[in-house]
Amino acid sequence: MTAHQPSRVEPGIGDAGIRLIVAECFGVDLPTFQGEGPSCGHPALFIRLSRCNLACAKCDTPYSWDWSRFDPREESTKWAVADLVAWAASSPVELVVITGGEPLVQQARLPPLVQGLLAAGKRVEFETNGTIVPATELMVDGVRFNVSPKLASFGAEEAKSIVAPALEAFAGSGRAVFKFVASSAADLDRIAELAAAHRLAPVWVMPEGTSSEAITATFRTLAGEVAARHWCFTTRLHVLAFADTRGR
Repeated sequence: MTAHQPSRVEPGIGDAGIRLIVAECFGVDLPTFQGEGPSCGHPALFIRLSRCNLACAKCDTPYSWDWSRFDPREESTKWAVADLVAWAASSPVELVVITGGEPLVQQARLPPLVQGLLAAGKRVEFETNGTIVPATELMVDGVRFNVSPKLASFGAEEAKSIVAPALEAFAGSGRAVFKFVASSAADLDRIAELAAAHRLAPVWVMPEGTSSEAITATFRTLAGEVAARHWCFTTRLHVLAFADTRGR
């Protein structure tokens, strides 16, 4: 099985259940952990949904949305929600991270998945770019949101990536943290502007990089200023551990 193919339970014949477009699932066959944010270091399962509403130049998962470089017929699979729940329930790991792409692009079909995961004793974290107002059905106990607004320095068009109503909905929910990718002091100044404008808290900063060397260098460059602003700081533990290997 190649790294980009989900380790999946085959849907039943004639299964008419709700389906999601999935890029990959991992963490059962090869155990891993959440590498970023407040749950950094916690054992985790990952459901990476396909498709995104942005096109960031520095995205590290372009196979989930960039069809100029990747074939969606090879990079995505339709999963029944019931099979995703069964896959997650096959592991004793409690934390399930639903990521992307941008998972909320498919949010109309997400409440049954979340309900099934919670009923199976899991807790859920969404990794989202913060451009889509979350459905009230997702704002329930056991669900948290790691909201990662994309800055211009990340190769994003801020006219599209910074959406005030969505950010303010997350900020008012009490279920979100705001995790920004940064590579310079100028990025920290921009984060401060956005946090003040939209009342974003708590703020987490994560160094940009897809190699341990780049992450370590940027981590050290930013550490003093992040500490001075009394923000939280996270590395990218999965990259340090697995060298950005897909599916880990």
